[in-house]
Amino acid sequence: MNRQDLGSALLVVLVWGMNFVVIKVGLHGLPPMLLGALRFILAAVPAIFFVRRPAVPWRLMLAYGLTAAFGQFAFLFWAMSVGMPAGAASVVLQAQAFFTIAFAALMLGERWRAQHVVGLLIAAVGLALIAEGGGQDMNAVGFMLTLAAAASWAAGNICMKKIGRVDLLGLIVWSSLIPPLPFALASLVFEGPDRIGHALANIEVSSLLALAYLAFAATLLGYSLWGRLLTRYPAAQVAPLSLLVPILGIASSSLLLHEHFARLQWLGAAFVLGGLLVNVYGPRLIGRQ
Repeated sequence: MNRQDLGSALLVVLVWGMNFVVIKVGLHGLPPMLLGALRFILAAVPAIFFVRRPAVPWRLMLAYGLTAAFGQFAFLFWAMSVGMPAGAASVVLQAQAFFTIAFAALMLGERWRAQHVVGLLIAAVGLALIAEGGGQDMNAVGFMLTLAAAASWAAGNICMKKIGRVDLLGLIVWSSLIPPLPFALASLVFEGPDRIGHALANIEVSSLLALAYLAFAATLLGYSLWGRLLTRYPAAQVAPLSLLVPILGIASSSLLLHEHFARLQWLGAAFVLGGLLVNVYGPRLIGRQ
């Protein structure tokens, strides 16, 4: 991976690492399904009037919108609304790296290399240490919903691989037209018109700022860059880079939300970094070209 693409990956990590704190802020004023609907409406409009629709079959665009967008964030927002801590959510969601590599092997025939397996095993130890290091309670419902979000994200990664090289900003903008409808239906069913009306009538500046961050930074910027990386490199090389996200998720949630993390969890972060180094630079580390 060249320096420019590595820099893009690190920018995505920074934006997504802060994303979990921003979601918590947004959920303070808006119910989860309504938050999702508004996020993707803002990501799509007015951008669709200025960004050309990419040459992507609607079936693939629909699949991407329902997995990486609606599926991932419906489950994630729901999980965090029922008490999943921001830092813990940032850790568990990174199971997408494992789901992505497994899905890519099953559906795309991508081969696993030795450094991918070793790197992911090291990172898995790190994630386990972060999750089990103490200081937070992860309820079973929130944990399972976050795993479902991770699987949805991974499915979206496979859709992106099938789409291939395309105008990525156009794909993100136009695929953002898809989630608002299922989000709105879910909001009507699970949250009800009274709660929706009250939330919209009393929306606060903090919620508006959270929506802007989620729509423009986390969605348009983050997923455009992430998709670009997936079209240039194997999923097994790209997906594990997101394992850096929980490190920033832990740090930002600790600093801004006062969530406590023990020393064992910081040791886990070191394992995650070690796993990433092996995964991405394995051949170089052992002297192979």
